[in-house]
Amino acid sequence: MLQALYRGRGLSRADLSRELGLSRVTISDVVGDLIEEGLVLELGTRASSRPGKPATMLDINREGRNVIGLDLSSSHAFVGVVTDLDGAVVERAELGISEVQGEEAVVAVETLLTELVALAPLPVVGVGVGSPGIVDDQGVVLSAPNLGWQDVPLQARLAEVCGLPVAVANDANAAAVGELSFGEGQLDMMLVRIGRGVGSGLIIDGRIVSGARHSAGEIGHVVSGTDVSEPCVCGNNGCLERWLAIPRIDAHLAEPSADRDAVLTEAGRRLGMVLAPIVSALNLTEVVLAGPASHISGPLLASAQSTLRDRVLADAHGDVQLRMTELGHDLIVLGAVVLVLRGQLGVS
Repeated sequence: MLQALYRGRGLSRADLSRELGLSRVTISDVVGDLIEEGLVLELGTRASSRPGKPATMLDINREGRNVIGLDLSSSHAFVGVVTDLDGAVVERAELGISEVQGEEAVVAVETLLTELVALAPLPVVGVGVGSPGIVDDQGVVLSAPNLGWQDVPLQARLAEVCGLPVAVANDANAAAVGELSFGEGQLDMMLVRIGRGVGSGLIIDGRIVSGARHSAGEIGHVVSGTDVSEPCVCGNNGCLERWLAIPRIDAHLAEPSADRDAVLTEAGRRLGMVLAPIVSALNLTEVVLAGPASHISGPLLASAQSTLRDRVLADAHGDVQLRMTELGHDLIVLGAVVLVLRGQLGVS
């Protein structure tokens, strides 16, 4: 019922009865409980030319609860927001974390979370966190080398600190659900995050695909060619990250004879090479890129698009769309908010 109201934005009890296939008595009972809990509002009567008592319109109380979202993906700061149920940011905070690792990094997250809870003007439904690295279904960060984390029970730690429901997911997966719910994402899509490294989240039939070892979408270390003399940190040669990660692009651009368009075009070509078999195998409708527009839009995006389309079967995959997200820097925190909305209220 909450999902119907969340997407319907103004339905009567009779509308809900028809849409959900439940009796009006059941609908009225549940609506009464939800109004009492402050989760649903009566908006007033619907204008109607039909005789009889006009229907009373209902909606989720979109501004009656807060959600907290955290983005731990930046190398410079942990970022957090307090939003309403529509993802509108009402408070924002961040904490510098230069060279912070291990237990000190966990304490920094706890500190930021405590600040955000204090900033929230309304009751908080829960806390969502987008973390770098491999994260299991229990919110344990199995591995996040940049933060020095190994088997860190982040979800349990944060829940103990704030006393609220907490959901922790990989940052790229959080970004993908954020694009699906608050952006223009399709039900079968891939979101590729380009930053210090390269990762992605996969959405199939509206659901995140995690994989057997919680690392589906880790495309940064797929080899896209062996013509790179400097080996990747993983030990392989020619990984996609060596071409596409922002620090690597900047290093190529800083070379004395570098041609900006050529560097970005080659990075896009390597991305298209890696995407083609994934798009073909999963029959995705679109691939969304997230990262700095100064690097991604233009030659890189155009090259990735043309390479991708050249390497897939036109009849089956030729209409696949490759575009940039329009959610900007808040993509991961908004995805973290969606984790809470899905887990606690069943809406997205």
